[in-house]
This record gives sequence, structure tokens and C-alpha cells, in this order.
Amino acid sequence: MSFNKVVIFGVGLIGGSFALALKKAGAVAQVVGVDRIHDSLLRAKELGIIDQAATSIADAVQGADLVLIAAPVAQTPAILASIKPHLQPGTIVTDAGSTKSDVVAAAREVLGDLVAQFVPAHPIAGRETNGPDAALVDLYAGKKAVITALKENSAEDVARVATAWRLCGAIIHHLTPAEHDQVFAAVSHLPHLLAYALVDDIARKPHADRLFQYAASGFRDFTRIAGSSPEMWRDISLANRDAMLLELDAYTAKLAVLREHLAASEGPAIEAIYANAQRARHSWISAIEAAEKQNKEGGD
Repeated sequence: MSFNKVVIFGVGLIGGSFALALKKAGAVAQVVGVDRIHDSLLRAKELGIIDQAATSIADAVQGADLVLIAAPVAQTPAILASIKPHLQPGTIVTDAGSTKSDVVAAAREVLGDLVAQFVPAHPIAGRETNGPDAALVDLYAGKKAVITALKENSAEDVARVATAWRLCGAIIHHLTPAEHDQVFAAVSHLPHLLAYALVDDIARKPHADRLFQYAASGFRDFTRIAGSSPEMWRDISLANRDAMLLELDAYTAKLAVLREHLAASEGPAIEAIYANAQRARHSWISAIEAAEKQNKEGGD
């Protein structure tokens, strides 16, 4: 048994899937849930995600080996503040937030000398549905989990967090908080902003019903992530504002170039951009498939 007691703040998709995976692996004796929505706790217990719904933060954290914060990132400072008075030596606190620099800054401010017990992380997995019913036992299987360890963290604590995610089936990667936020501003946060913006733009047109009537698989695939939690992505957007603004400016400049080519009917120039994008995407997909094959077959 890797963990005797695991506490999860936020028993929805991310936290719930973490609990289910640890349970399936036989790696946890007890999972205690904490959530601001009481009905979510009741549902999580019904589904077998948690064994106990916390009645107080003190009782929840008492004797815990690992605490996972799987709530929207804007809630992290308040959750850390609620944990701090009850945090015992040997208890590791980690998170699953999609931004890291803001979370690390909050941890340093709130936890002070106890910040060494906080090991920030981010599992790269999700769905556009939320709540305990969205939790999947294999959500993290074959997915990346990025650990952005602090200089104060012990190697043993970082290894324990890595072990937890490996038991969920994840593949461990390491980045600094700043590197993490720069990377995900480009490949995750900006795409969500674009998907939300496109759907909102179409929904506000006078003939929106007709447009949606004819939208097919391409539109569905491109905008799938606009079905994600608006609250969560509002918090992510604001938390990683500076990096997102840089990526948004770069993307806006690319759109301006394409607009110029389109206005001038410059077919070869448009095709060159499309072709470069196609090659890059094919290369990316091939790399993903090769990595998945290696993970299944083993090897370096």
C-alpha cells in the first residue's frame, strides 16, 4: 500500500479520476473528499470515488500522507490557508492546476516555512465534462504529468508525488513553473480561448441557429474544448495572463498575414502556410504514436 490516507480537495473530473486510479492500483487505503459543493461529495461517495466526506479540514488533513488540490486555480490560496494550521510533518501537499507560477507564488506566501511540503504538479489530461460523474479510472493512463518541483522540496517528496501519478498510469515530466506556463499558454490555454471566442461569436450572430444547424465534424472537433468549465478556464486565463497575451499577439499577427494574403488572392502564400502547418501536425502525431508504442512495448 503506497498511501494510507489521501485527501482530495475537489472531487470532480481531475480529483475523482485520481482517486479511482489509485484505488484500482490498490495503492490507497482511504480517500477523504473535500468539496465546496456538498452534493458533489455525496455523489462521489455513492460512486466509490471517496470513502469519506470530510466534516472539517482539521479532520480531513489529520494523518494524511498526501493532499491533492484539484480545484480551480483561483481557489488554491484559500485552500492552502485552510490546510496550513493542520499540516503535519510528513504530509505532502500537491496540486493539479493548469498554471504553476501563480500557484507557486501563492504557496510561498501562504505556507511560508512549510512550502517545502508543497510539490506542484499538473496532469495533462481532461475532458469537457465536469463533476464526479465525469471521473474516469483510466483518465491518466499514458498521459503526461508535469512536476514543477521547488528548490525547497526534498527529493523524497518529489518522488512520492511522481509515484502517485505513475500509479495512475501517467508518464512523469519535469519543468520549472515558468517553463510550464510558457509551454501551456501556447498549446493549451490559447486554444481554449480561441474555441470559446469562435463559439461565442457565432452564438451572438442573428442567424446563429442556421449556422449551428450546418456545423459538422470539423467545427465540432475544433470547438470541443469550449464545452469545458468556464469558471476553471477564466481562472487559468487570468492566472497565466502575461504568457497568454504574448501567444495571443503572435497568433493575431499570423491571422493578419493570412488576411493580407486572402485579400490579395495570394494562393501560393496561403498554401505555404497551410502546408507548413500540415507537415508540423503530421510530425507531431507521428511522435505521439511512436511514444505510445514505446510506452506499450517498453524500452528507452
